[in-house]
Amino acid sequence: MDVSGLVWAVTLVALIAVLAVDLLIIGRRPHEPSVRESSLWVGFYVGLALLFGAGVWLASGASAAGQFYTGWLTEYSLSVDNLFVFVIIMARFAVPRQYQQKVLLIGIVLALIMRGGFIAAGAALISQFSWVFYIFGAFLIYTAINLARQGEPDEDEFSENLLIRWSRRALPLSRSYEGGRIVTHENGKRLFTPLLIVMIAIGTTDLIFALDSIPAIFGITQEPYLVFTANVFALMGLRQLYFLLGGLLDRLIYLSYGLAVVLGFIGVKLVLEALADNNLPFVNGGEHVSWAPHIPIWLSLLVIIGTLLAATAASLVKSARDRRRALAEVRG
Repeated sequence: MDVSGLVWAVTLVALIAVLAVDLLIIGRRPHEPSVRESSLWVGFYVGLALLFGAGVWLASGASAAGQFYTGWLTEYSLSVDNLFVFVIIMARFAVPRQYQQKVLLIGIVLALIMRGGFIAAGAALISQFSWVFYIFGAFLIYTAINLARQGEPDEDEFSENLLIRWSRRALPLSRSYEGGRIVTHENGKRLFTPLLIVMIAIGTTDLIFALDSIPAIFGITQEPYLVFTANVFALMGLRQLYFLLGGLLDRLIYLSYGLAVVLGFIGVKLVLEALADNNLPFVNGGEHVSWAPHIPIWLSLLVIIGTLLAATAASLVKSARDRRRALAEVRG
């Protein structure tokens, strides 16, 4: 896939314009969005991603479009897992609901900038060293096992990272959110509000999640343009999805297991691709492994969609059954 500098520039300008409009809307009227508003925005961003994929299909063919859609769906599902931690962060810092949109959007913009660096580094590594797929694959399998064991994080498991702790100590902070502003003045002194710390927490936490999501999408496509745009479209609607799902997150009890299966599958896929292109002298004598199968994009897409649907359906059935049992116990 040959992407010119002009296409990159137009894409970046268009995405920045969309995010700027989003930020302008929030800045003019901070509020907690309704279910209808959140649904419309989520539908808009999903539609935008589908339309972009159609454009990729027309410009570069079905294979490239399939890679984009599969990568976007993978990143989107992994981003939903981020929402559990976002809920914990909002509760930990007692962020008023009307300011949470602003926190999420700016935190996500910071995450996009940092992920861009990750993607550039990953693409450079892959282009120079094909054996890096062994590392990516092993890491994803390890992450999948840990996720299956631990499940979704709870508030007791969340700990502030080094940057958050340093920011608390080094920055002059006010005690209140001051109407959702980032900077305020008290007694002639310029202070930052806790909103800045929350934004740092959201951005850095998402960057930590990128440690598994970026290798995962490189297991689907090695095209930097598709990797970047899939990440952007996955994150752009995350803020509205946070408000849309709301209490539903607590009912998705099997989502972590579904995501573990997805990560494990992609990890195995990466290892098989590394074996098929092997040039390490201590693996099969430096020869390609002929029996290592190539997993096509359409099969990857089916596995990912099927796994996520099964995990979601099982979660909703289990939560409904638990509610009926609890209600029966109260009545009994």
